[in-house]
Amino acid sequence: MNTIDVIIPTYKPDHSLFTLIDDLEKQSVRPDHIIIMNTEKKYWDQLLEKTKENPQDKYDNIILEHVTKTQFDHGNTRNEGVALSKADYFLMMTQDAFPRDKMLIASLSKAMDSDVAVAYARQYPKTDCNLAERYSRKFNYPNEPMKKTQKDVERLGIKTYFCSNVCAMYRRDIYDKLGGFTKKTIFNEDMVYAGTACQNGYAICYVPEAGVIHSHNYSCKQQFHRNFDLGVSQTDHPEIFGGISSEAEGKKMVRQTIDHFRHIGKSYLIPHYIIMCGSRWLGYKLGRNYKKLPRSFILACTMNKDYWV
Repeated sequence: MNTIDVIIPTYKPDHSLFTLIDDLEKQSVRPDHIIIMNTEKKYWDQLLEKTKENPQDKYDNIILEHVTKTQFDHGNTRNEGVALSKADYFLMMTQDAFPRDKMLIASLSKAMDSDVAVAYARQYPKTDCNLAERYSRKFNYPNEPMKKTQKDVERLGIKTYFCSNVCAMYRRDIYDKLGGFTKKTIFNEDMVYAGTACQNGYAICYVPEAGVIHSHNYSCKQQFHRNFDLGVSQTDHPEIFGGISSEAEGKKMVRQTIDHFRHIGKSYLIPHYIIMCGSRWLGYKLGRNYKKLPRSFILACTMNKDYWV
């Protein structure tokens, strides 16, 4: 029986984190450990004070580690979490994703063949999710399972390396061989890892029967900042993204979403959606060209200001 740990980076957690922990403890395959990499101890202490609860008192498998905001890094903080684990597989999750059923861990672990570096779950929208974001879940997370390798780049393009640390399970032995997540990264550490794995002969699996509830209703401004950092991450890793364009996939999603709005009789949503896409595109393009921009402008555009310190 393979051992499995769950690793969750947290920042300013609220009571929903304890709901997530309860859901994970009730899985058909209970994790050996749940490792929480929390940014800023004061926020954790405030949560305990507010809720009068402590998961470490309730469960015997919780490992808690605190880092400061200046120490946090999307890649290296995850590496530090993995260093606390001795499990065969580890499941990376975000604090705002919740298992859709009790089979999440079991379904992902079944996909972990010897050549599979990482297997990621399907994302389902929350009840308050807007229609554009709801359709993007359909576009990025279809019904059919996929096993992707470097041979699929010509056919799938950037989609070959698509992964998601919202909920993804990793083989520890392959992780160690590849050297883990990139030590310093602004964003997109999951796709950088997936791309590296593919280029080294391993596979990425999409497991639709493993589901989590997760979505955001980002504003145009938030989309701009997020996609700026996405562009930066792709520029910083030409070994992964240099030969592949992600814009064709983006245009395809825009076209299909607009067609979907027309099909369901909600064409009035199209103008705002186009503005939203323009915000994404502008942020991405500026991020891709960040080396030509003055530092003050970069700091105004980025979502992760501490990365530039």
